[in-house]
Amino acid sequence: MARLLLIIGGGIAAYKASELIRLARKAGHEVTPVLTAGGAHFVTPMTLAALAESPVYTSLWDLKDETEMGHIQLSRAADLVLVCPATADLIARMAAGIADDLATTLLLATDKPVVIAPAMNHRMWLHEATMDNVARLKSRGIKVIEPVEGDMACGEYGPGRLPEPVDIMAYLAKEFSLPFDAGALFPAPTVPPTAPAADGSLKGKHILVTAGPTHEPIDPVRVIANRSSGKQGFAIAAAAAAAGARVTLVAGPVSLPTPGGVARIDVETAEQMAAAVDAALPCDAAILVAAVADWKVQASPTKLKKADGPPQLRFEPNPDILATLARHPLRPGLLVGFAAETQDLAANASAKRQAKGADWIVANDVSGDVMGGSHNQVRLVTAEGSEDWEEATKEAVAQHLVSRIAEELHRPGSQDRPAAE
Repeated sequence: MARLLLIIGGGIAAYKASELIRLARKAGHEVTPVLTAGGAHFVTPMTLAALAESPVYTSLWDLKDETEMGHIQLSRAADLVLVCPATADLIARMAAGIADDLATTLLLATDKPVVIAPAMNHRMWLHEATMDNVARLKSRGIKVIEPVEGDMACGEYGPGRLPEPVDIMAYLAKEFSLPFDAGALFPAPTVPPTAPAADGSLKGKHILVTAGPTHEPIDPVRVIANRSSGKQGFAIAAAAAAAGARVTLVAGPVSLPTPGGVARIDVETAEQMAAAVDAALPCDAAILVAAVADWKVQASPTKLKKADGPPQLRFEPNPDILATLARHPLRPGLLVGFAAETQDLAANASAKRQAKGADWIVANDVSGDVMGGSHNQVRLVTAEGSEDWEEATKEAVAQHLVSRIAEELHRPGSQDRPAAE
């Protein structure tokens, strides 16, 4: 097994570092995260520490570590150094030999193989300066995992997207003979008998789905979470893929198999989910099924002890993904939110649709066993009114919703909907 030193640069793709750590740990490797100041804007040390089961290093000026020349020890203790994501700025500083923070100092001090995984806007990637810097790094023996083409967080398209974490791990496994069996970690999913036929009604459409809960850390071992199983969101993603759509599924921490034909992005926190949703744009329709925690807390860096008494938690609001997406310059043509209610279903769902700026709200009563159950009964609320659907399996609800979405996207003028009503 390998000891991996992971340097996380300051780009929106930094959220994928969490999944990369999870995959590496599942394969039996040790991961020591080094978080740059920019990277800390996208992922938290708490999340990385919990996933890596290792301290997260952020500063060159840690007195305890640097009295023993900690940056030298870190750089030499690893078997491999991976910079992911490597931003244009970080690549430029590496090429110039600058050592003005912990990450760049480690990179100069290491005597181990270094791999970078660039991620940036496609024009930045293709700029002559970046190409020159990358060529200089390659000439020094640094290996480069080339970025892939795709939609950018800025709304443009081109080469510059960070490859998926599973592909990065597969590259490292092949290049350095590291143990990593993607097939064992991601067995081929079986399609349930109730899966819809591939009717092609969403062919050429990009559908974004969020599913599952989010986990907001309290300390390294405790979280605040919602009781969502993710089953309804995964069923919707499966139905959309079967209808011919290109589907991006942003999933919270659930243990469900990935539906066939679906591109899955795993996240933990609401902030990570918000970043992943933004990075997946543009899309034709977004169905936000995830039960996102409304609040986060200022997490303790160490485990809270029972003997110290009940902790005083300070709550802060999480990003409102649905409302943010409704105001986004790349707002989907159809924006569908979900409302889990225990009372006043119709009134609360209608109020939520208007307050958030969503086109549709799918409301369900969760006072029973819906959270984790196999059946669901929903009410669809639109600008034209509302309709109650009969109780059915979550797969059947997904198929019916996807059929309605396909009808709406093919309706003349459906893409001209204003950003908010």
